Amino acid sequence: MSVDVSRALLCWYAVDKRRLPWRAESGERPDPYRVWLSEIMLQQTTVAAVKPYFEAFTRRWPTVEALAAAEDGELMAAWAGLGYYARARNLLACARAVAADHGGRFPDEEAALVKLPGIGPYTAAAIAAIAFGKRAVAVDGNVERVVARLCAVKEPLPKARTRLRALAATLVPEEGAGDFAQAMMDLGSAICTPRAPDCGACPLRTQCAAFEEGTPSLYPLKAAKAPKPKRDGTAYWLEHDGHVLLVRRPPKGLLGGMLALPEGPPAAADWRDAGTVGHVFTHFALDMRLLAAETRERGEGIWWPIDRIGEAGLPTLYAKLAARGIEWRQAA
Repeated sequence: MSVDVSRALLCWYAVDKRRLPWRAESGERPDPYRVWLSEIMLQQTTVAAVKPYFEAFTRRWPTVEALAAAEDGELMAAWAGLGYYARARNLLACARAVAADHGGRFPDEEAALVKLPGIGPYTAAAIAAIAFGKRAVAVDGNVERVVARLCAVKEPLPKARTRLRALAATLVPEEGAGDFAQAMMDLGSAICTPRAPDCGACPLRTQCAAFEEGTPSLYPLKAAKAPKPKRDGTAYWLEHDGHVLLVRRPPKGLLGGMLALPEGPPAAADWRDAGTVGHVFTHFALDMRLLAAETRERGEGIWWPIDRIGEAGLPTLYAKLAARGIEWRQAA
């Protein structure tokens, strides 16, 4: 089965692969920098969301050395909207490590790649396979889903991950591991989707146990999730002469290093309720209340022009809150 699967998938990929800005064209050698950057950006984010960010990043920082020289705040602002901001901090740390410790060249082995900041086992395998042609087993959510359906794995996630990885390892060919890894990603993203998979277009349907059962959408089985805890908070919109007060969050922790609205009252003022914004993070849901006021005195801090608030690189939660603040000032 493994030979049949890999051959069928590679034949399909040769014809139907997606054209993506980080992929090398036929006959070109992949650029490890672009492969790495795309893999970090694609973690828990869609291809459609990543494309404009990837193109903007590679125009601004075309090499790993250029990215390594970026200022922290500059990079965090450019990342704003992609979410999971620890990735951005690790991105910069990794670029600096590659530039300083590896002469600007990414290692070509998984064992060395996984030692770099922000590169876990999946990302190390993906870079090794795609950028360097190594026979590496890159297993993300798409690959788990494809393998779970191919083999009709009855054990639910997350317990099934060890078995799914072992099964995936049997499918990776000795030659063409990079194309195989990308083909699995394309298959899971475009055809073997979580809901309503397009089995009629799938090159592996004749080898797929779940298709034979007639129940591909049931796989992978998942254990019941506990509900996310709910939290509440308050942010403050303090404006003066067309500017709003922003703060730089601590470098570590949630949304570390990003510009944001203050979460403690920055001044004594006539605070008014400007509404509440809901936002869901990885491990909890948050309802953030916004209090707004004007001040006649401009104290210390980062006073940002309100008409250029879109350039501040606010993370999504604070961008939503800023929109509420602007609504409040227009109604005042």
